Amino acid sequence: MEQSKRQMLEKIANDIRIGIIESVYSAGCGHPGGSLSIADIMTYLYFEEMRVDPQNPKWEKRDRFVLSKGHTAPALYATLAERGFIPKEDLKTLRKIDSYLQGHPDMKHTPGVDMSSGSLGLGISSACGMALSAKISGEDFRVYTIIGDGESEEGQVWEAAMFASHYKLDNLVVILDLNGLQIDGTIYDVMNPTPHDKKFEAFGFNVITIDAHNFDEIEGALKAARECKGKPTAIIAKSVKGKGVSYMENKVEWHGAAPKEEQYKIAIAELTANK
Repeated sequence: MEQSKRQMLEKIANDIRIGIIESVYSAGCGHPGGSLSIADIMTYLYFEEMRVDPQNPKWEKRDRFVLSKGHTAPALYATLAERGFIPKEDLKTLRKIDSYLQGHPDMKHTPGVDMSSGSLGLGISSACGMALSAKISGEDFRVYTIIGDGESEEGQVWEAAMFASHYKLDNLVVILDLNGLQIDGTIYDVMNPTPHDKKFEAFGFNVITIDAHNFDEIEGALKAARECKGKPTAIIAKSVKGKGVSYMENKVEWHGAAPKEEQYKIAIAELTANK
């Protein structure tokens, strides 16, 4: 990847992280840790990989995205704002009464949201249905979904994986955000779902493991996914929960807590220094 392109993507990802912190702080609640960990992948999907049109969010030929771990909606909203689907100033209405930016994505009210999600395990199933629909109707759009590593403890995730493999959904990319932490502790202590790579391979997936914060690796994995025929792809993205805000990184307590005023100022100062 050219340095100029990488720098552009890094700047966008940093701005998305600022949007995440702004919105969660304004709401006084939310899920910053897992939102920050997927900011780089969201950046690449919406600014390089996916075929979308902010002026026509329901464009029939668009690629689809499903945030299966719907509680990290701040990452999706901040990305949609950067991409031009929604006004940036609306991020501060997160979780407010009458706001269209609720705690979990709502496809009926938020431009650019392809599927309402939040009940863990359901998003990947919806993505499978979209991908199969494209196959049946002869459409060439692709479907991307991000699932959480804690979410992968849900049996429905593996039912969906079996479905995707059975129907040879090579237009589906499942990205697993492997940050190692969920609301009650580490994934290894709560209900160890590893090894993800071997499990997805056993279900018939093309499996690629990457650093979730390395744009060259993200680009390479998504290129390999497009080139893979006859089977779905799972990208195991090793990430840092709370990435970009020093005191949030690898801290389980930031799974679902909003920063206080002083913490907010520190986070914004750190992220602004990266611009």
